[in-house]
Amino acid sequence: MKLGLQLGYWQAQMPTHHGDLVQAADESGFDAIFTAEAWGSDAFTPLAWWGRETSNVRLGTSIVQMSGRTPTSIAMHALTLDHLSGGRLVLGMGVSGPQVVEGWYGEPFAKPLARTREVVDIIRQVLRREGPVTNPGPHYPLPYTGPGSLGLGKPLKPITHPLRADVPIWLGAEGPKNVAQTAEIADGWIPIFYTPKSAGMYRPWLDEGFARPGARRTRDDFEIAATCHLEIVPDADAKRRALDAMKPFAALYMGGMGAAEMNFHNQVFIRMGYEEVAVKVQELYLAGKKDEATALIPDELVEDLHIIGTPDEVKDKVAEWEDTGVTTLLVSLHTPDEVRRVADLLA
Repeated sequence: MKLGLQLGYWQAQMPTHHGDLVQAADESGFDAIFTAEAWGSDAFTPLAWWGRETSNVRLGTSIVQMSGRTPTSIAMHALTLDHLSGGRLVLGMGVSGPQVVEGWYGEPFAKPLARTREVVDIIRQVLRREGPVTNPGPHYPLPYTGPGSLGLGKPLKPITHPLRADVPIWLGAEGPKNVAQTAEIADGWIPIFYTPKSAGMYRPWLDEGFARPGARRTRDDFEIAATCHLEIVPDADAKRRALDAMKPFAALYMGGMGAAEMNFHNQVFIRMGYEEVAVKVQELYLAGKKDEATALIPDELVEDLHIIGTPDEVKDKVAEWEDTGVTTLLVSLHTPDEVRRVADLLA
């Protein structure tokens, strides 16, 4: 199992410590650094910036929101960054959710699986550069001939020859159908709440995708990049503080990252066996009672989602994650010393 440093997306201000984290990861044996985007900073630009300062780590997006760019635009970003980094790009993408897609990008959210399939196909056409890129639609027709069209659209292929014709594409997916499609058409999967306890839930969904005619990968060569917070603590008191510090984030995703009638993250927690907590946390969070919602998050859930403990506890838990099929562990860390300490512990 490989280690990836999850930088995430920026909060209210640009982080000032990411350069030191990236340098430490590049020098200490981490396989990759990953960036994200929500509705502030984007995922590609930091990778272009930090890629110039590194030589070893792969550069991954986890995830690029598909509705924020057309498929050919995503392909242009990928083609360019792959050249600049010497072939180190991992293109992670996802559909996001209706609040962001319709509220921020002004695009319809309907048919997310069909849209994903078209996006992946178009990007692969661009990178193969075997001929002009076309797509019948209905979501991303190329060339476009619909309302407002001048009828002058011409199928094109990229001017620039891609460095690699097959950049790895990993997809973020949560529900059964989306996970199965990811196993069918992608090179890897970026689950948001994958844990040793929930791994069994996902296995048949993945197997369904691998079994489909024309599936791109098998379980043996498919990447699973699970994300968690990893923290090495000296004793039980420090572990208690670390667990409590992670509860607001669990409450945010369980209760606040989506509408009452459609919160994909909340549904994942329900499938994981936390239905009673998930329903109540969402109710309180959407009512503005964030502290009360956070207080309901059980220790058991935080310990399931993250790897927090003494050095021996951390090694044991990491082994559990690896045994479930995780090929890359994407971890959030705060200081260069933490990066080096984790690398030394898990080397």
